[in-house]
Amino acid sequence: MFRQKVKSIAELLPEFLRNQGLETPLRQRRLIDSWETVVGAPIAAYCGEKFIKNQTLFVKVMNPALRADLTMNRSILVRRLNEQVGSMVIADIRFY
Repeated sequence: MFRQKVKSIAELLPEFLRNQGLETPLRQRRLIDSWETVVGAPIAAYCGEKFIKNQTLFVKVMNPALRADLTMNRSILVRRLNEQVGSMVIADIRFY
């Protein structure tokens, strides 16, 4: 017998993640993982730990000159990182 309300896994998975409260942490993880893709490998080599708190991405940068350069371009980085994930995950970046 054929069921009338059959849904594909592509429809069920996002709904399940949202109901379990896992959608936002998954997007945050994807954004952090896309850091090297957005800034490039040479810049990512000078960056240490990264974490998100209150829609702000915190990135440890070992080189003071690079930190200043990234700070000046942070609005561009915010836009590119959010585009990479496909949703508004962060609103600002802080380099320390």
